[in-house]
Amino acid sequence: MTPDEARTLTIRAGGAADLQPVAALHARARVAYDRARHPGADPDPGAHRSAAHHAWHHALAGPGARMLCAERGGAVVGAACHGPAAAPGTVVLHQLHVDPAHWGTGVGHALHTACLRAWRTAGHTAASLDVLWHNRRARAFYTARGWHPDPSRGPVPDATHLTLTLRLRDDSP
Repeated sequence: MTPDEARTLTIRAGGAADLQPVAALHARARVAYDRARHPGADPDPGAHRSAAHHAWHHALAGPGARMLCAERGGAVVGAACHGPAAAPGTVVLHQLHVDPAHWGTGVGHALHTACLRAWRTAGHTAASLDVLWHNRRARAFYTARGWHPDPSRGPVPDATHLTLTLRLRDDSP
């Protein structure tokens, strides 16, 4: 493999065969996040991998769910899962995770852009997602891309998640 091939990022449709590597990268991201949030803590990568596998399996089981995988150098380095919401024209971003070794390299941005393209092509007019309230990195990532707190679902005391929304089309004249 040439150095250019190792740096090239490809976004492709994902499937069941990607579930294990995606759950593993999700677990690595969660462990890195936990270590940064709780210095000195020793999170259990196996427990995170099991929880991640369950989360991705659950998200992909939904009707119309789709996975996108980001590959670099032949390895899956990021993934996103989305599917239609109950509200007409709305899509839900269930998961978007990047392997910590690739944080800050454009993988998250490329996955987000691919999701936007897919959502607009499918005719969706809005998107929503739940983000961990205390995950400042994720909240900043989404805020920088135009996501806003859902005014109809304000944070409640002791909430663990914040619902964000994004308009995909400007229907005003």
